[in-house]
Amino acid sequence: MNKNIRKISYQQAISEALSQEMERDPRVFTYGLDVADHKSIFGSTAGLVKKFGPKRCFSTPLSEEALMGFGIGAALNGLRPVNIHIRVEFLLLAMNQLANIASSLRYGSKGELSVPIVIRVIIGRGWGQGYQHSKSLQSFFAHIPGLKVIMPTTPYDMKGLLVSAIRDNDPVICLEHRWLYWIEDHVPEELYTVPIGQSHIIRKGSDVTVVATSWMNVEAHDAANILAKRGVNIEIIDPRTISPLDDRTIIDSVNKTGHCIVADYDWLNCGFGSEVSARVSEKCFRKLKSPVTRIGFAPTPCPTTRPLENLFYPNAVSIVRAVEKKMSLKEADLRKESFHTWENKFRGPF
Repeated sequence: MNKNIRKISYQQAISEALSQEMERDPRVFTYGLDVADHKSIFGSTAGLVKKFGPKRCFSTPLSEEALMGFGIGAALNGLRPVNIHIRVEFLLLAMNQLANIASSLRYGSKGELSVPIVIRVIIGRGWGQGYQHSKSLQSFFAHIPGLKVIMPTTPYDMKGLLVSAIRDNDPVICLEHRWLYWIEDHVPEELYTVPIGQSHIIRKGSDVTVVATSWMNVEAHDAANILAKRGVNIEIIDPRTISPLDDRTIIDSVNKTGHCIVADYDWLNCGFGSEVSARVSEKCFRKLKSPVTRIGFAPTPCPTTRPLENLFYPNAVSIVRAVEKKMSLKEADLRKESFHTWENKFRGPF
């Protein structure tokens, strides 16, 4: 293995991408609530204040709309801001600036203006956070023309996509699941990019296509290992980018397998799963052996207690059962199977 490729965590990949881009380009700076705190948002901004000083990595007051307006102004004046939100719910307070201004300025100025801002947003379950701090909302942002939306799953993709996002001349929303921060992967030490708008086949298979977002790729991998024991080979596709969406990779896979399951980390109604389902149904109609199946959050605000929370979030079992139904298989006894969980590691961002 190349000596410059080592195994690091998702949070280290973020910190490395930010540090290397800030070193390469003096226009890049990072800001947000508690960004310069000693715990550095799960360690994802570790070392930036010491290396670049408080003018390029700084904490801010709790005023999301002002922070977005500040970032848009900085971007319009030639800088490349990275704004960090510790919970996606807080970004909703900046939707006027994001949906009505940042996304539209290139169009409204006939291409004369651009807003190269990256908005890092933390999503997903933690330690029983309830409905106030557990959303994902990728379909909200992907619905708006002018915004790009990425959901990296692996540390390799996280570093490469974040670098691409910082260099992009349009606003990019980067959604990061809390439980992914401890995932480790082989990542090159040097700078590299992963193209925005390019899906990735993370596991090849021939029987069922599973399109999974964010943490659901981890659950899909567990499901694939269980199903492989029964001779069922599922192909897992990580879109990586929600908007623009590379549906060609998905369509080619479904045309091969004839079955499609979309395991999205969000609610089903009007969500990303619905978009993928529509495209697959339109473009793979003659090849489909079964209707597209969507897996996502239960249609309710997220409960706080652990037993109800476990019912709210889909997991590897949800995927296994969906595949069994498609393949007309009997339900397997999964009581002896082990599954991923990071809930004992999660202690909050502070």
